[in-house]
Amino acid sequence: MRKLLSSPVKMALSDAENASYQNSLKYITEISLNLIAVKVENRPEDFLGWCKELIDVCRNRINMALLEEHQLPSLKKLEQVLVLGASVSQFKMARIAPWPIFTLFVEQQATLHALEERLALLDYIERIKVKPLKEMTEVERLAFSGKHTSQHCHTQYNFDVEWFASTKGAKVFHTLLAQQPESFDLALSHIPDTGDVTPKQYQQFVDSYKKIFNDYTVDKEAGEKAPLAAATRLLAMKRPDQFIALTNAKIDVFCQGLSIAKFNAFDFENYWQDMIGTLRTFAWWHQDAPEDERELKLWKVRAILVDLFMFADEDFAFTSNYLRIRDKKLNSVESSYKSGRRGRIKLTAEEVVDQALAEEGVPEYIQTKRDTILKQVKAGKSVEHVIGLMRAIFG
Repeated sequence: MRKLLSSPVKMALSDAENASYQNSLKYITEISLNLIAVKVENRPEDFLGWCKELIDVCRNRINMALLEEHQLPSLKKLEQVLVLGASVSQFKMARIAPWPIFTLFVEQQATLHALEERLALLDYIERIKVKPLKEMTEVERLAFSGKHTSQHCHTQYNFDVEWFASTKGAKVFHTLLAQQPESFDLALSHIPDTGDVTPKQYQQFVDSYKKIFNDYTVDKEAGEKAPLAAATRLLAMKRPDQFIALTNAKIDVFCQGLSIAKFNAFDFENYWQDMIGTLRTFAWWHQDAPEDERELKLWKVRAILVDLFMFADEDFAFTSNYLRIRDKKLNSVESSYKSGRRGRIKLTAEEVVDQALAEEGVPEYIQTKRDTILKQVKAGKSVEHVIGLMRAIFG
């Protein structure tokens, strides 16, 4: 263990990696005797491997019974520093990788980062964004903006809508989006559907977006401060080849990983100049559209896929809201369409019927009667009553 703990001294570390190593030493000192008691056989010669090995030690192999209570915060802090260090090291690869290496890495991370679920989300967004936000249903709009709810039925939404950047904590953002989606449509209209986004187009978006919040003056004379993270979610959904989706928690990781100065959660200027400007220097981002179908799929969303360079362990993909809701529904006695009708979001008649028909065990002869069921539901009857009647008649 002693050799492992000191091995980064002999590695060719970047400035960010060296800073991460020096930071980790502060917490290693606090629990050094506990760490030395752990037997290690794997001694990686690269910083990424070193971080991963120590993360595993912290999570799975250190004897927790021998740790004193005042040492627990040091162990937790060390783990956090190592996770950040692993991400920083992986981002170093993103900065120098050509397109073939970029795609190879993304595919290698597919299981850990739930890549197929993420691509399913982006495919769905591609289908619904032909409509403006004001014409979307509330469930669709929440999917576009990054807030997963129980109304995103697992049989229809086989992906977590919060992948890349969750906005569930942005309460004012969602209040305004529900009240005046046309204002957000106006902001997004400045971003072209194809071609590189120019600084002028981005600034026009920012000005329109900020105005929405500046005009929102509930208990604040000067208006509400416009959140950057929620804006990047909207931008990245419209143009996943041009924008990186952020959460407030990711800003520090991305900035360190991309070797740019850290900016705050309201800094639209440095997000564009430093983060997107740096993205546009990468060789893989400048790759021409590939002919291979799978590579082309990745190429069309290449900017947002920078997310996959963040460190993820084997449990990360299972934090998916889709999996959580799916498992909860499958283990529940009540059907999802009944519980859905008690939710806060009002579903359209089409969504109510589709959720009911998507339930496991609904026979094919009822599924073929969708138009008839929909007509009855629009007439005011409950979907449970209509399906129950059909079961009695045709079953």
